[in-house]
Amino acid sequence: MKIQVKKGGPLTTLQDQGRYGFQKFGVLVSGAMDLFSLKLGNILVGNDEKEAALEMTMSGPFLKVPAGLVFALTGADLSAKLGGKPVPLNRAIYVKEDTTLSFGFAVRGARGYLSVAGGFDVPLVMNSKSTYLRAKLGGFGGAPLQDGAELETGTLSAEQEKLTAALSKAGGKPFSTFGWSIPDGNLFATDPIRVTQGLQADWFDNDTLYAFLENPYTITAQSDRMGYRLSGTPLHYKDSSLEMISEPVTFGSIQVPADGNPIILMADRQTTGGYAKIAQVIQADLPRLAQMKPGQKIYFEPVTLTAAEQALERQEQFLADAKAMVKR
Repeated sequence: MKIQVKKGGPLTTLQDQGRYGFQKFGVLVSGAMDLFSLKLGNILVGNDEKEAALEMTMSGPFLKVPAGLVFALTGADLSAKLGGKPVPLNRAIYVKEDTTLSFGFAVRGARGYLSVAGGFDVPLVMNSKSTYLRAKLGGFGGAPLQDGAELETGTLSAEQEKLTAALSKAGGKPFSTFGWSIPDGNLFATDPIRVTQGLQADWFDNDTLYAFLENPYTITAQSDRMGYRLSGTPLHYKDSSLEMISEPVTFGSIQVPADGNPIILMADRQTTGGYAKIAQVIQADLPRLAQMKPGQKIYFEPVTLTAAEQALERQEQFLADAKAMVKR
C-alpha cells in the first residue's frame, strides 16, 4: 500500500528504537523520543515492537491514505481527523475508503506516533530505520517527511491479515475500529521526573543538590531531539577549577555546563560529553519527559536504582498485558 504525503508537517521523521552498536564510531543512537508510545502503537497494529513509526512533533502531516490500511495513533493528542472525523488514540484503525488523514496542533503532549500494519518499507541503515537529521541518515533519505513523498508500507503477517479482516467487519465510515482502547499508561502524569544519582554528583555541594531537587526548572525554547535546555536556579561545582575528560553519555543524562543551567540529553544526544552529570533520568520516565513541551516546568525526585528498575518492570509488564489483550 502507498500513502501520499500532501504536507509533511512541522517535523515528522521515521523513528524506531534506535541505531545501536555504532557509538564507538561516533554514530548517534537516535530513535523515538517516546519509546513507550512507539512500542504501544506497534503492538496495536501487530508489528514487532522494534518497527519504525512516524514521529510527529507538536503537529503532524496531511496524508492521503488508502482503503484497507490499518494504523494506530499513540502518544500526544494531535487532534487527528480521518476524512474529517476525529480519530481515537490507542486503537487499531481500519481505513474503509481512500481518504485524508490530517492533524492539528498538540492539545496534550508534544510527540505523536503513527504506526502502520506492516511498517514502512525503507532500507535499514546500520540496522535501523531511524532518521538522524544532522547526518542525513536513515528514514526517508535522512530528512523530515517532505511534501509530495510517497510512503510504501510493508507486507502483512498472517496474524495481521486476521486483524485486518476483523477490523473491516466493524461498523462505521470512513474508518472502523474495535470498541476498546489501551490506556496511555500515565504518560501525561504531572508527577516529578524521577532521577538517580549522576556519576559526578559529588562534584556539587549539598546546597546545590538541594536546589536541584527542590526547585522547578523550565524547558526552554532552545530544546530539541538532542537535548532539553533548562532554566532555573543555577548549579555550581564545589571547586570551579574541576575539569573532566569527556566520557560516554546516555539518554536522560543531566549535564551541568559552565552557566549552571542543566541540559537533559535526549534521543539525538552526542556519544560523549565533557560536563559533569548531576543526575540521570530513570528509563521509565523518559517517555513522559519526551512528551513535555517548551515552557513546562519540571521537578526532579531522587529514587534508588532498585526503585528505577521496578518502575521499568511495571512499564514493560503494562506493554506485555497490552499485547496479550490485542491477541485475544
